[in-house]
Amino acid sequence: MKLPVKMTINGTSYSHEVEPRMLLVHYIREVVGLTGTHVGCDTSQCGACNIIMTGQAVKSCTLFAVQADGAQITTIEGIAKDGTLHPIQEAFWEKHGLQCGFCTPGMIITAYQLLQRYPKPSEAKIRHELEGNLCRCTGYHNIVKAIQYAAETMAGK
Repeated sequence: MKLPVKMTINGTSYSHEVEPRMLLVHYIREVVGLTGTHVGCDTSQCGACNIIMTGQAVKSCTLFAVQADGAQITTIEGIAKDGTLHPIQEAFWEKHGLQCGFCTPGMIITAYQLLQRYPKPSEAKIRHELEGNLCRCTGYHNIVKAIQYAAETMAGK
């Protein structure tokens, strides 16, 4: 048995019939073809699959696609506009906030929501908000620096 789902991802409407147990991350990657959202741990621990769903950063491996029916979703592909990197993406590049890049989409999505909620976060706040994301390469130091840089850039400094 398949169920119909309809959602808007990065401004584009999608409608499909899916298995009731299909995870949202697999829908985004395999059905829609947006592969920037990563499958990392399969246990909802790493945050590589983070997306924005109806204004909230969520781990797309913890939701079924049918639970997102009617939702507005933004993935890492939807952060940049008209071929121009978002200031957070630019900051990760400038401040070397990535190494292998596997965790980067989830980190950027988390930072995106963080900076919407707290435009001038302290280092402690950034570190606290990143607790749901795992990086095995950088030790987080440059990721924190990148988010601080993005906050400054977005504030017009």
